Amino acid sequence: QVQLVESGGGLVQAGGSLRLSCAASGIIFRLNSMGWYRKDPGKQRELVATVARYGSITYADSVKGRFTISRDNAKDSVRMYLQMNNLQPDATTVYYCNVVPSSRQPYWGQGTQVTGSS
Repeated sequence: QVQLVESGGGLVQAGGSLRLSCAASGIIFRLNSMGWYRKDPGKQRELVATVARYGSITYADSVKGRFTISRDNAKDSVRMYLQMNNLQPDATTVYYCNVVPSSRQPYWGQGTQVTGSS
């Protein structure tokens, strides 16, 4: 059984910061790369950052230099984080965590809402 719980979202002013957390229960998460996805209304989910099982990291160009992804592995779970700095008003979206590629694990959590304001 798998479980994904995202938290840490909120209202943030332009230039502000937030730290998102993901609690992923299930061995599938420990054995795979993990990522943070964003979903804007009316659009497909977009991968913004990934961290591999043993730590290699990639970022979408739009967040490079502003976001930092990290993960802590346990026996059958993963805690993952996304430090987001210098957020802009267009930051409004819902963030989700999951394995990468997400086709390997079709269940999604409820996500965490980030709302940017100018």
